This record gives sequence, C-alpha cells and structure tokens, in this order.
Amino acid sequence: MLPLNFATKQFFFCEADDIILEKEKNWSLPIYLTVFLTGCQIFPFQKCEMIISGRMVFLTKNPLRKVHPIVLAILLLAGAVAATMGANAAEKNTAGENLESTVPVLASEQKTEIEEMPEQKEQKGEEEMRAVWVPYMNLTMSNGDGSAATFYETFDKIVEGAKEKGMNTLIVHVRPFGDSLYPSEYFPWSSILTGTQGIHPGYDPLEYMVEAAHQAGMEIHAWVNPLRIQSKNTPEVLAQSNPYNQWKQDPEKAGWTVDLSTGKYYNPAYPEVRQLIADGVKEIVTLYNVDGVQFDDYFYPTESKTFDSAAYQEYLADLPEGEAAMELGDWRRENINELVAQCYEAVKEANPKAVFGISPQGNITNDWNMGADVARWCSTSGYIDYICPQLYVNFEHPTLPYDGAAEEWRELVTSEEVDLYLGLAVYKAGSDSDEGTWKNSSDILARQIELGRELGCDGFMFYSWDYLMGEQAEEEVANAMKVLSGES
Repeated sequence: MLPLNFATKQFFFCEADDIILEKEKNWSLPIYLTVFLTGCQIFPFQKCEMIISGRMVFLTKNPLRKVHPIVLAILLLAGAVAATMGANAAEKNTAGENLESTVPVLASEQKTEIEEMPEQKEQKGEEEMRAVWVPYMNLTMSNGDGSAATFYETFDKIVEGAKEKGMNTLIVHVRPFGDSLYPSEYFPWSSILTGTQGIHPGYDPLEYMVEAAHQAGMEIHAWVNPLRIQSKNTPEVLAQSNPYNQWKQDPEKAGWTVDLSTGKYYNPAYPEVRQLIADGVKEIVTLYNVDGVQFDDYFYPTESKTFDSAAYQEYLADLPEGEAAMELGDWRRENINELVAQCYEAVKEANPKAVFGISPQGNITNDWNMGADVARWCSTSGYIDYICPQLYVNFEHPTLPYDGAAEEWRELVTSEEVDLYLGLAVYKAGSDSDEGTWKNSSDILARQIELGRELGCDGFMFYSWDYLMGEQAEEEVANAMKVLSGES
C-alpha cells in the first residue's frame, strides 16, 4: 500500500495502482473508509465505476471483495460511528485552518525549493523585465577621492535615475577584468575603485549596491566578464595576486591564460580555469543576496587557431582510442558549454531562487563562431534561466534588421525554462550610428518594444544607464518610456 496524504484530501493509491479513488474534498477520513469498504464488497468485479456524492470512484482488481459479511458489518458500523464523530469535529475547524497530517506524503506531492522554482518564475514573469546595464565606466572612482561616501552617492543616483525611467532591474558590472568590486577569495580588487588593481577601497561596493537596489524595490544582477583579464591597457597593471600573474610563474599553468594584441584572456579549454570562473560565480551568490548573475558576450576573443593550439593538441593526444575527435570549433563550443553548465549549477547550489543569464551578440552566426552555442542554451535545461541577445540594430540595418533578428531569437528559444529578453541600444539612439539611420525617427526604441511584446518576449534590457539619462537619446527614451508604461 502506497502512503496516502489525507491532509490534501485528493487521492488514494493502492500498490501497483490496484485501487484508485478520487476523494471528495469534504469527506472525513472515516466516511471515506466506509465508502471504500462498501465499494469493495458491492463491486466484486475486475473493473467498475460508481457515483458517490457526484464524484466518480474507480475500483480495479478489488482485493477486498472476499471480506466476510460479518467482518464487513462490524467495519461498516465502526465506520458510521467514526463518521459521526468526525463530522462533529469538523464543525469546530474553520475553513482557513491548515491541518497537518501524520501520514507520509507521496513523494510526487513533496515539493523542494528547486521544484517550486517554475511557479516562482511564472509569478515573477507577471512583471515585464525592464533592466538597464550599469557598466564599470559608470562606477569608476579612480578619478575622484575614492571614498565610500562618493561611491554610495554615485550609485544612489544610478538607482534614482533608473527608477525614474521605469526600470525594475539593474545589471551591474562586478567583475569587469578578472577583478572584483567585492572582497574575493579568487580575484583581486578592481582598479576602478582606487586606480590600482588589488588595493582594498575600505568598503564593500557590492554589499551596498545590493542593499540600495533592494531598498528601492529593484532587483540586481551581478554582471561578470568570464574570460577577459585585460583589454589592451585596461587596467594598466595587473595585481601580483591576479591569477594571470600567479599562473605565468608556473610552467604547467602558463597556458591557462592567453596573450593577444587585444588583451589577456582566460583559456576555457582547461578544467581548472572553468572551475575558477564557476567558483567566482558561486562566491557572489553565496555571499550576496543578488537576484541573478549575467555573463556578457565575451567568449573566445578570436577564431585564430593560435589562441589555444597547444590545448587542442593536448586534447587530441589524450583522446581515447576509437573516439572521434571534435573539430576545433566544436571543441571550443563544448568548452564553453561546460563552463556555462558549471556556472548555472554553481548559482543554483548557492541560491536556487537566483537566476543565471547570458547576453550574447545579436548575430547568432557570430555567437557560434566565438564558441557560444546559444541554440543549445535556449533549448536545453541546465544552462541558463534567460537569454538577452544584444540587438543593437534598428529596422533599417542592411544585414541584421531588428525585426528579423528578434523573430529569429524568438524561434530559437524553445525551452519553457528560458526567458527571452531583448537588449536595446539606447547608446545609438539619436546618434550618427549605422549611417545616420538612428536619426530618421525618434520612436525606434518604442517600436522595438512594441514588436518585442507582439513576439511574446519577456522583457527588455537597455544599454546603458548613462545614455538612458543623457541628452543624446532623450526624445527616444521619452517615447520608449511611454510605451513601457502603456501611455501610448
């Protein structure tokens, strides 16, 4: 006999589904047992149906049809007495009381925090995502006095401005160059706080940003560049504690980072590198009450074979006999897939309610070539909670018009567990970008929002905060806000 959850008053299951009764929600346990035993005696058939109080009851392979009539009579009498007592007791309970059952609950009816996530996500999805990116440039303190008070004042203005424009979420840069805006076990302090990487600013910026965002009724996602260590000369000097400097001193780890003319990068071919990045993500979600973590579009910085030729040769040499080798591009994509899955798992282990998302380039072909298998992430569980392609184009773009790109991404997202947000280019609005086509009208962003809603997208993210508040896109932003608020 399988356990019965009388607290929910829904179903009764016997071993191997021999008997299934759909229980009237207002029946007491004694009444239910009386009906059950009566049905067992009256219907000695292989399969039968009966109507009780307007409810359909199914009995199959009746194991009690041979109960002796005297025994049955005693059971029925006891059941009737108990039913009367149960009815009297039931009158004392108010409709709002939640009675606890001492009977074990069916495993299928037990809900863990993770199993409840889809419902929580659906509830959250009732509010359209309206996020703004806050890049590290908006948080730079190196040119000021570097004090906590100055940082707090700067971020308060960011929160105030975002709320003013109708935003409900901030995507804040917390690890721009393999460094951090919080005390980290794995990465040095960011140079944007003091002007020198590795120097403690004397306060915890992320702690304050989380608190300030939540006090304003906004969510905050920690924005992480997973592979970028240095972009040309930014930052100018890497701290000695930077993993780049630590690994370069060890010949066995020298290949874990790569130097290019464009900068320095982590090499995701190595499990140790992927683990470092995943550990860093888990550290954020464990120590801070962030609502999510987001990776941007920086994956493999080049298609050149020289980036990871040594690592690829190691892969080929270690390949088990008889196993087909992946081509370089497929191998790189698999490395990134492993990284993304590890980081997703790290987020969920630290806080099942936090989300993990990625904001790749809007051009799916470019994503594929740089190792981002966005099609798999959007169709398979265990990688991401949301995708936000950077559709930094308008309707007149010659090779990637906004409407076609948005439709393509809508079709790409097939997993019910993945939300689709569209990243919009506020920084181009009102500018000469794309041969001046952004000046042809002042409602481009507004029409992009309208189309996104028609396609069933889950919200929008705007790049970036300073342009959202600036003069260049002022008219465009005003029209976009009217659409967001339903005024037009």
